[in-house]
Amino acid sequence: MTPEVTGFSKLNKHQKIDWLVANHFQNTEKAKQTLHNYWNANEQLQQLHDEFAENTLSNFYLPFSIAPNFTINNKRYTIPMTIEESSVVAAASNAAKFWNKRGGFKATVINTEKIGQVHFSFSGKKEHLNSFFKSIKSKLIAAITPIEANMKKRGGGLLDIQLRDKTQELANYYQLHCTFETVDAMGANFINTCLEKFAEVLQIEALEYDDFSDAEKNIEIIMSILSNYVPNCVVKAEVSCKVSELPNTENLSSLEYAEKFVRAINIAEKEPYRAVTHNKGIMNGIDAVVIATGNDFRAIEASAHAYAAKNGSYSSLTHAHITNDVFTYYIEIPLAIGTIGGLTSLHPMVKLALELLEKPNAKQLMEIIAVAGLAQNFGAVNSLITTGIQKGHMKMHLLNILNQHHATAEEKQKIVQFFTKNTVTHSEVIKQLALLRA
Repeated sequence: MTPEVTGFSKLNKHQKIDWLVANHFQNTEKAKQTLHNYWNANEQLQQLHDEFAENTLSNFYLPFSIAPNFTINNKRYTIPMTIEESSVVAAASNAAKFWNKRGGFKATVINTEKIGQVHFSFSGKKEHLNSFFKSIKSKLIAAITPIEANMKKRGGGLLDIQLRDKTQELANYYQLHCTFETVDAMGANFINTCLEKFAEVLQIEALEYDDFSDAEKNIEIIMSILSNYVPNCVVKAEVSCKVSELPNTENLSSLEYAEKFVRAINIAEKEPYRAVTHNKGIMNGIDAVVIATGNDFRAIEASAHAYAAKNGSYSSLTHAHITNDVFTYYIEIPLAIGTIGGLTSLHPMVKLALELLEKPNAKQLMEIIAVAGLAQNFGAVNSLITTGIQKGHMKMHLLNILNQHHATAEEKQKIVQFFTKNTVTHSEVIKQLALLRA
């Protein structure tokens, strides 16, 4: 059993590693060496990484890739993607090339409203609380004037505060439902600071409110926190072309391809088991760009999946239809992201990624990210309705299998050549590697 440790966070990095390997690994030197191998040789840069999180011992690398040839709103982009899944970048790149010949991607930000809430308990009369809120709303707004000064200079700030009665869901539960515009910042710290000030003012003013009984004056604040669900911070990306411009093969005519594609999307709209995998593919593309640009992929994931279930059943985030012989395929997705603050001003690779995208503002980055998700989904569905997903996936996975078995450069070259005309399976790769070595 691992012994309990006290004061671990106060140890220096070498002492933390010594404790870790002594209590968790049989080969302590190998464990130490692995951790040291992933340190950055630049001490200043390594210190920067160490300070991103608590108890940092080393770095965990992910590939930084690019998907070129994206045309979005008639502008050409090379999109940075940070992801370890081998087929994602290839699928996105192929989709970009495919739609370049058909007018490219169109994207529009529908809204950029973000949400924060003060959750509180009140056991008095509802009409008293409503009157109280109306009387102090202007004081709540005034209380954050110094907090939102810089945000207002950039064109953002508080949009509105509403009192919401949630007592039908939970006894005595109310909330201040607050909406914000945070422009190019993701805005979490700004929103949370405003909310905590609202909570403070709410309690103070309640104690002074003459129309409250003594019991009503004691409003209990449960918590003040932003919501990562942003159904009014939404972007739409789409592609369209004449049905006749879609692939035409010996197995499928262009019309049959379009109809089969739409049918596949319809299944994802109606069948939750399929929708989860379908949307996971979308998030492959989205998360890769979100991570590369220093944004919070966990928040994006949570919001996207909540949005996919907004109508009461989990469904596809993408949609497709054929109207007047035109095939249209689109995504609507909530994306709360930023291009200033956080890692965007600290992480050198994030700075590089944003420069690669020509330093977009938050709305432009929303459009780029949505397009990446749409492109990734197109690539996946295209494979599923034609060759099947495994043919391309396993070819991309081939090098991973070879690396697992320590193949040499010469062995890799010969085996990759062999599988240009043969189906890739894990067992067949091992077999061919063994035959080559024999």
